[in-house]
Amino acid sequence: MSDVVIHPVTVRYMEIDAQGVVFNGWYLTWFDEAMATFFTARGAPYHAMIEAGYDVQLVHSEIDWKAGVRWQDAIEVAVSTARVGRTSFALDFEVRRDGAEVTCAGRTVYVVIATDGSGKRPIPPLIAEALGEPAPLH
Repeated sequence: MSDVVIHPVTVRYMEIDAQGVVFNGWYLTWFDEAMATFFTARGAPYHAMIEAGYDVQLVHSEIDWKAGVRWQDAIEVAVSTARVGRTSFALDFEVRRDGAEVTCAGRTVYVVIATDGSGKRPIPPLIAEALGEPAPLH
């Protein structure tokens, strides 16, 4: 199992702001989509988590931008496990242009919750196995 999972993105016209670059809010959307790709690639597709009675909830995110990306840029969002705790975990994200230039980097912390609304739960084996050992991108 690879430590890093790649989620490809082609920047859409609707994601561009008045400055001609991707509006900052879209990065969190890309990170969320990349998180789902990460879990699917590592044997825990999102629907399997839900069926097992678990979901994840974003509780903290930070992003550092280095360069803007523009309409029709083909980029990739690289994802890896940064930290695994008892009820929460963190994923690292890098938005890369041309497979190498890091245009932004981020980290998001998620808490595992029960789908029945009863609150947070310890990380179950399904999610723990998919997360593997931390292997931060940066």
